[in-house]
Amino acid sequence: MAAIARVLSLFVACSQAARIVQSNDDGWAEKNIRTLNTALVAAGNDVVLSAPADNQSGRSSLDWPPTTRREPCQYNSCPANSPPIGADPNEPRFEYVNSFPVTAIKNGISNLAPRFFDGNRPEFAVTGVNVGSNLDIQVPFSGTVGAAVEAVKQGIPAIAFSGRSGDPTAFTAETPLYSQVYADLATNLTMQILESGQPYLPDGVWLNVNFPEVSETRCHNANQFQFVLSRINIGIFSADDVEICDSDRLPMERQVVDAGCFVSVSPGDATDKTTVDAARQAIVAQKLNGLLTCLP
Repeated sequence: MAAIARVLSLFVACSQAARIVQSNDDGWAEKNIRTLNTALVAAGNDVVLSAPADNQSGRSSLDWPPTTRREPCQYNSCPANSPPIGADPNEPRFEYVNSFPVTAIKNGISNLAPRFFDGNRPEFAVTGVNVGSNLDIQVPFSGTVGAAVEAVKQGIPAIAFSGRSGDPTAFTAETPLYSQVYADLATNLTMQILESGQPYLPDGVWLNVNFPEVSETRCHNANQFQFVLSRINIGIFSADDVEICDSDRLPMERQVVDAGCFVSVSPGDATDKTTVDAARQAIVAQKLNGLLTCLP
């Protein structure tokens, strides 16, 4: 409850909230996605959740019609022989989709969201927080990234969040420290983008965000972290990046999260999941003005 109160205290005065669709590739009953849902709602957003029935990590942008369950969903969150798509009996805004992450977020956008958003589509998409990093060469294979990119292709700006700490954990378990810290950080960044106004992100752009390790003694509170604009791929032969921190080449994501309590924020191109051009990087940097810092 204290963490929720912190989020509320940060955003109670905010005028900008949004209709948000959530997804991931770790499964609808994973602790991280449910913890983030609580934080996003506490910040004043209208949120629905549509994610795979099981862990579907590494499924990239695969898409397949959902099928009937033969076995229970992960953590026994639905019984065997359940339908292809089903809802949490205690929360109809939470749906599982017995298929891949892209299929799940498509269901969230087209079917689930209109039922709770008065017939409207989501205004924003948030995927994750993924259990484990999605950095550089891992990015094209991530289902959490695939779901975010799918949202962008449907005209909905999106952020894919991933965190280095943690293991797969049932949503019914006690909330681990890392899960709450990541939820607070993800909400902070999401609200910063929403407060910047529409269009929330440039056309065809999504953000790949990676959190470093959380521990009891170091990097254990959201206030201890700083955000750094970064790039997904090396870009040896690419054009210059936006000039920031006295450089025209952004740091690599792994360089950022290896530096301590720093969060990498990489503007990605939905066409190929690589770093966007300097012009669109500059727009993102402006929207995150006051939040970004330089590596020491």
